[in-house]
Amino acid sequence: DRKFTEVIRYGALKNTNIKDVPLKYNSNDKVMIMARTRNKSLLLLYNKKGLLIRANLIDTQSNRDLYKSIQEGLICKMLFAFTVKENGDKWTITDDEILREINDIDNLWDISVVDTPFYDSTFIYTRSFELLDSEKRRLDSLNEIKLLKQKIILRGKI
Repeated sequence: DRKFTEVIRYGALKNTNIKDVPLKYNSNDKVMIMARTRNKSLLLLYNKKGLLIRANLIDTQSNRDLYKSIQEGLICKMLFAFTVKENGDKWTITDDEILREINDIDNLWDISVVDTPFYDSTFIYTRSFELLDSEKRRLDSLNEIKLLKQKIILRGKI
């Protein structure tokens, strides 16, 4: 019984076609697409840690439901479907392990929020810009109150 390990090397996404990558749930074509690179609602970034995404979800019931499931930790993993360029991977087979090293990904077909990932080290979490905006407004109003207090104090000293 051999162990299978697949490693995507840094730089494998350097020349990858990412012009039209949809964000899906469980790579399911029957579920509405959540975001997409084509309309810039999905932004893909990669660095030495891996592939990072930023999605601006439109206001649909399916997106709200999925967002809430991610927020509550019910769904917290990801995967992506891809093809490797010819000679873009290297296989090493030993008695104990099969190792696939991917060095050049040709195309990203989709990125998916999933129940069960292929790579357990993946994760997804939510951030709400509405919450950030709300907190910024709260802090701005506190700053305004502080400024008013300072003006009152300064006027009292004159």
